[in-house]
Amino acid sequence: KINLFDWAKEVEKRGAGEILFTSMDNDGTKNGFANDALLKLSKLVNIPIIASGGAGTIQHFVDCFQESKTDAALAASVFHFKEIEINQLKEELKKNKIPVRI
Repeated sequence: KINLFDWAKEVEKRGAGEILFTSMDNDGTKNGFANDALLKLSKLVNIPIIASGGAGTIQHFVDCFQESKTDAALAASVFHFKEIEINQLKEELKKNKIPVRI
């Protein structure tokens, strides 16, 4: 069994340029990202962290950036099914002083 945090340090040591962290417990739930684990991970390594798994609302993205200090976040179904409009998400991130390309 591999520990997530030990493995993150190892892949950084091996030269990974970033870590795409998908919480399998959160993925598909639309209940928010795994912000506690993401925060711990972001404090542990010095490479960008991309959050994945759990987005269901615009606020989930805002919370992810504010609470977990990740560098990027992604989602799929909320965009495919137009539950979140990308332009609305970008405007809300900008309003919350989270850097985003408009």
